[in-house]
Amino acid sequence: MSHTSPPAGHDPDAKLAASWSDWIGDHTTALIGIPLRIALIVVILLVLRAVAKRAVTRVVQRVLEPSAGEFEHNRPRRPGRGAAVLHRDRSRARQRREQRARTIGSVLSSAVTVVLFMVGVAMVLDQVGIALGPLLASAGVVGLAIGFGAQSLVADYLSGLLIMVEDQYGVGDSVDLGEAVGEVEHVGLRLTHVRDLNGGLWHIRNGEILRVRNDSQQWARAVLDIAVAYDANLDTVHRVLEDTGRALRQDPAFEDLLLEDPAVWGVQSLDADGVLVRLAVKTVPLQQWGVTRELRRRVKEALDEAGIDIPFPQRTVWVRTDAPDSDPGALAR
Repeated sequence: MSHTSPPAGHDPDAKLAASWSDWIGDHTTALIGIPLRIALIVVILLVLRAVAKRAVTRVVQRVLEPSAGEFEHNRPRRPGRGAAVLHRDRSRARQRREQRARTIGSVLSSAVTVVLFMVGVAMVLDQVGIALGPLLASAGVVGLAIGFGAQSLVADYLSGLLIMVEDQYGVGDSVDLGEAVGEVEHVGLRLTHVRDLNGGLWHIRNGEILRVRNDSQQWARAVLDIAVAYDANLDTVHRVLEDTGRALRQDPAFEDLLLEDPAVWGVQSLDADGVLVRLAVKTVPLQQWGVTRELRRRVKEALDEAGIDIPFPQRTVWVRTDAPDSDPGALAR
């Protein structure tokens, strides 16, 4: 029985090797080139993210760092109550800057991360041959629907970010936000917490805050209206009030709380019961109420010593009678 060898050029092993070699050659780009490009994209995005986060941190810290002369005009000249108040104010301002820097830096870093992630996903999908047009169209429709449904939420976050960037108020400030009046306990991107005088905690959405009155920034003013009788000598009243304000400014317990000498602004109004004279002075933030109370006490004592009366309500009452034969003398009695 004879054995015949396969004809030349029809060796199965050779054909398998040739087909495998052709397949490897045809798919070299897919097996090696695409993963390498994807890895390169990931590395580049990670490097860009690190650089962007570092740049954001530096910019935020530079923008929020205190000015060279901050609190210099309020620097206490000797230890005392004023020094403690100013030290507390500086500590609160430093904490506010740190909180703002952390929050704003975190928001901007998160935004950079999201943008780079979306760019990276789009580039990777393009490398693997997935069409981006339908995906982008679908994402646009979904984003539009979410945007319409979450308008108030977006407004809250944008308003919260602007509040922090502009430093409209911070933790520890005394503010008036409309119905909510009190001390700020927390400032977030969506909500602001305010503790009122009665102890109630208000939760206010940042998007609903239309105006803010902050009594804690830079300086405040203590304003006191003093009522004196119409027969009082206004020059004497003016001198007594000036002397009282000057004595308060020279008191070691209050000299660092007052930024200037108290000034008598003059007659504020002519009321039915007396004349109102206004006394005002600039103070460090949040100390205007204490200074006003102390001024009121000292002014009362000074006016008493000078013999100047603080008026009380006075009314003239006319009594009429319809009796024709009434005795005028009896009515007078």
